[in-house]
Amino acid sequence: MIIHVKNKHTLIIDDFELKCCIGKMGSKYNKKEGDYSTPIGQFSLGKLYYRQDREKKLETKITTRVIKKSMGWCNDPLNTYYNKEILINKKIKHEKLFRKDNLYDYLIVINYNIGKIKKDKGSAIFIHLTKNYKPTAGCVALKKKDFIILTKLINNKTKIKIF
Repeated sequence: MIIHVKNKHTLIIDDFELKCCIGKMGSKYNKKEGDYSTPIGQFSLGKLYYRQDREKKLETKITTRVIKKSMGWCNDPLNTYYNKEILINKKIKHEKLFRKDNLYDYLIVINYNIGKIKKDKGSAIFIHLTKNYKPTAGCVALKKKDFIILTKLINNKTKIKIF
């Protein structure tokens, strides 16, 4: 199964066409850290993370993980843990997964720049929540109801293709 993100506003999976938003600078092949673009290509999906204090565990066939206050995602290209989940450390540049807003109440990792990590090619590319479809820093975002539909349809073999 392949999820298609065919433009800035549409994600297609099976017979569902869902409204979405992507990076502020659109999508591009040569993504760089901090460029506000969503990477073009086909990628596998990683874990589904969720805030247990706010949301329930979703019905899904992919691996899930509870977000803890101490969790972050390294976005420092010079660090060994670049583009990986980390325990928050003030010495390491990171994105907090346990946020005050609701954007990361649910998120799915897009396995972009994950296997053989290239420094400065971009990090923390997720499918996460949105309330108002404002452009993201490079992720794909959906309304909560659509995110829940997506999680019911995907499995560990699902890919996402971003145009």
